[in-house]
Amino acid sequence: MFKWFRAAKEAPLTGAPPIRRQKTYSGQSGYVYQYFYEGCRAAERNSASGTQYVFRVSSDRRTETNHSIFVAEAAVSAWEQANGRPLNSTERYAIAKLALFQAFDERPTPEDAKREVVVEAADVDTFLAALDIG
Repeated sequence: MFKWFRAAKEAPLTGAPPIRRQKTYSGQSGYVYQYFYEGCRAAERNSASGTQYVFRVSSDRRTETNHSIFVAEAAVSAWEQANGRPLNSTERYAIAKLALFQAFDERPTPEDAKREVVVEAADVDTFLAALDIG
């Protein structure tokens, strides 16, 4: 009856390793972050489809919050068309992880780093070039 009132339920996360490993990243912002990869799911932002990657992050070793990286399918498709091959799941994860690191480096505080990162086509090109993937 009140379907319009209920919030859309997000799909469960998939792709996380069976045993989570905490990793550390020292951001150029001066903060040291500890994070776990929680998984990914199909998602949509502003009518654009893509994949949401979720990381559980702490900057103080006491509190943890989810950080979301949205990799737009159009951004990945642009790279795939230009390079004549599809990106595999590991390469797509690498894009999300580099976007997370970029947020840690460029956003001045952990509070700012929490805002979702949306990966665009130019970001895909930059990240894959840095990894020498072509």
